[in-house]
Amino acid sequence: MSSFRGIDLFCGAGGSSLGARAAGIEMVGAVDGWETAASTYRDNFPDAKVVNTILDDRTGPEIFEGIGKVDLLIASPECTHHSIARGAKPRDENSRRSGWFVMPFVRELEPRWVVLENVSGMKRWDGFQELMEELSLHYHLRTQMLDAADFGVPQTRKRLFIVGDRQRKPAKIVGSGDCSTAFEILDDVSAWKARDLFGGRLSENTMARVARGMKELGERQDFLVVYYGSDRAGGWQTLNRPLRTLTTVDRFGLVRWVDGVATFRMLQVSELRRAMGYPCEAVLQRGSRRDRVKLLGNGVCPPVMQAVVTSLVNGASGAVGDRSPRLKAGAHIDLAA
Repeated sequence: MSSFRGIDLFCGAGGSSLGARAAGIEMVGAVDGWETAASTYRDNFPDAKVVNTILDDRTGPEIFEGIGKVDLLIASPECTHHSIARGAKPRDENSRRSGWFVMPFVRELEPRWVVLENVSGMKRWDGFQELMEELSLHYHLRTQMLDAADFGVPQTRKRLFIVGDRQRKPAKIVGSGDCSTAFEILDDVSAWKARDLFGGRLSENTMARVARGMKELGERQDFLVVYYGSDRAGGWQTLNRPLRTLTTVDRFGLVRWVDGVATFRMLQVSELRRAMGYPCEAVLQRGSRRDRVKLLGNGVCPPVMQAVVTSLVNGASGAVGDRSPRLKAGAHIDLAA
C-alpha cells in the first residue's frame, strides 16, 4: 500500500485519481455533487470515502469523517463558467468561485501537495490572482498549461494546472514525447452499426462539413466531422493527428468508407475513453450514454495527472507528512503559461 494518501475534490468519474493512483498515491477520499459521478468513482475506488455533495464556502474535511493524514489534494473546480465555449452566456459567479472551496481542506488537512486543474479561462477570473496569493501562503507554486497530446493521449486538450509543494518549488512538467492519433481510438469496422452518409438523415450544416473534408482529402478517405458545437477549423479533421478537444456532448462523427460505401456514425463511449487516456481497467458503466459522454468530457486525462503527481512525488524529501512553515505571500509563484 502506498505511503502517500490523497483526496479528490470535484472528482467526477475519477480521471485525476486514476492518474494519481498510477503515480503511487492511495486515494482515500473524494467528493462530487453529481450522483452519477460519485457512483462511478466508487466503482473505481471502492476503498475510498466518496461523498455526494455540492461544495461551498462552509464545506470542510468533516465531510470525510476523520479521514486522517492527507499528502495530496487534487481539485478540478467547475470549469463551465470559465470556458470560452460558453461564449457570451451569463456566468454563474458561485461556480466561478468554486476554486476557493478547496481552501478549508488546505488549511485543516495541510496536505504536502496540491494540484488544481481547470480551463485556461480561469486565469481571466477576477479572483484568480487573489486565490493564487492565498495558496502561496501555504505552497511554493507553479502554473502550467499542459496539452494532453504531449503525454501520449490521442487528444489535443489544453488545461491549466496549478501545482503546489509545501517544501520546494515544483519542477516543470515535461511531456513524454509520445504522439497518438485519432485513428488509434477507433473500434473495428464491425463493432458499431453505421448508416449511409448520403441517406438524408444528417443536417445541412453537417453535410457541408463533410463536403469540405471530402474536397480536401478526396473520396474514399476516412475522417472525422464536428457534429455538434461550433468549430473554427472547417468542421472536420484527419485521423492522423490527435482528436480535437472532447466536450460534454457528442461532438464527433466518423465518416468511414466500407466496401465502397460512405458511412457515418458518432464516436462511441469506448472510443472516447481511449481519447481521454483512460486505462482499460477503469469502470465507466453508470448512467445513460449521454451521462458517460458528459463524465468523460468533464474529466481529466489520467496520463497527464500521472505525470504531474509523479513529478511531485519524485521531488519529495524528508519524512512523509512534514509540515513546513507557512510561506511568505507571493513566494515562488510561477505564472508562466
